[in-house]
Amino acid sequence: MRHLHLPMPLFNRARTPQKPQQVEARRSASRWLVSPSVAVLLLWMTIPLAMTIWFSFTRYNLLNPDLKGFAGFDNYRFLATDPSFVPSILHTIELIAAVLVITVVGGVLMAVLFDRKFVGQGVARLFAIAPFFVMPTVSALIWKNMILHPVYGLVAVAMRSLGMTPIDWFAVYPLTAVIMIVAWQWLPFAFLILFTAIQSLDQEQKEAAKIDGAGPIALFFYITLPHLRRAIAVVVMMESIFLLSIFAEIYTTTGGGPGNATTNLTYLIYSLGLQQFDVGIASAGGILAVVLANIVSFFLVRMLARNLKGEYEK
Repeated sequence: MRHLHLPMPLFNRARTPQKPQQVEARRSASRWLVSPSVAVLLLWMTIPLAMTIWFSFTRYNLLNPDLKGFAGFDNYRFLATDPSFVPSILHTIELIAAVLVITVVGGVLMAVLFDRKFVGQGVARLFAIAPFFVMPTVSALIWKNMILHPVYGLVAVAMRSLGMTPIDWFAVYPLTAVIMIVAWQWLPFAFLILFTAIQSLDQEQKEAAKIDGAGPIALFFYITLPHLRRAIAVVVMMESIFLLSIFAEIYTTTGGGPGNATTNLTYLIYSLGLQQFDVGIASAGGILAVVLANIVSFFLVRMLARNLKGEYEK
């Protein structure tokens, strides 16, 4: 009797080992394919950074372009002794910390609220995320002229209706006003990240906790909040990096004042470079801003990696 020899299935066949020449040829082709994009990316990043480093060590003022020369670390020394330098660092830290607290706490509460079904949820969700799509300059103008204006702003009207004296927020509490504007813009971002994370929470786990007698507060602190830990870390990391470069809101509302009450590091660099026309000192401030951003990013990425590692070990 003749035996039929059927071919082996594809998933049972052993993979034919490739020759070293073939592997090297594939790697070489891959390198050639990605090299244009990598070259453009390196040029886009390297050239501006190299020029900024070079200008930070030279004397270069736009009002006297002929007076050039190597300055060494003089620009960094002049920047460190500038009366606005230390306050700008403190204002940057205060702005980031306050906005993070407001957006994380508010984002968690909004995510928990929208996790429940109620009438008009879709429309309410649309209004909740709308501020994130408004341009920073437009939102700053809205807050300055329509909400916090001491004469015809909504807050002033509400205070007068309650028998209170309206406050000129941008004169009395300028940094607080800027924090409110920036937090209003970034709250929808935190809400979207946290709401997406809370949607992945296992409902059976919540039902089991309810059967065991857990109330709403216990459910929030022992189930919901631990589940949102990674999402909160992502929000903190992303917002911290972007909040280091807040500029439009300050430029539109306070101009860094009164005095230097709302001058952060970004606005100080703008003031030195485009108001005092000192490119050298402004470049030194730009390098310090890059270093600060990289330090913050390093620690935040490590915090997020530790968080993810802890989740995977569980």
